[in-house]
Amino acid sequence: VHLAESGGASVQTGGSLRLSCVASEYTHNKYCMAWFRQAPGKERERVPSIAGEGSTEYEDSVKGRFTISKDNAKKLLFLQMDSLKPDDTAMYYCAASGRRWCSRETSFYYFSGQGTQVTVSS
Repeated sequence: VHLAESGGASVQTGGSLRLSCVASEYTHNKYCMAWFRQAPGKERERVPSIAGEGSTEYEDSVKGRFTISKDNAKKLLFLQMDSLKPDDTAMYYCAASGRRWCSRETSFYYFSGQGTQVTVSS
């Protein structure tokens, strides 16, 4: 599975971004996918995930501001980010799992992309 993220940029507080991830040779409609982020000096953390059947999970820090979605036919994963804050500044990665359900654990997922940088200035 090859994952490629795009859409990161520098924005001001309160701005919005939409990240995209294309996953070649991956069955979106069966397996869990997620977005992770990693800020300098911090561990990589799951932001939201979406299970094979479409249920979603969000970390408290982004609930109500971020929305994960997918287009199974086009093998695309999206992350709509609204009301961005400086604390959202990080490299964002999409991740794939080989299971229908999701987990918060990084080791549960497969990463292969370079990530896309999101920088939010105050």
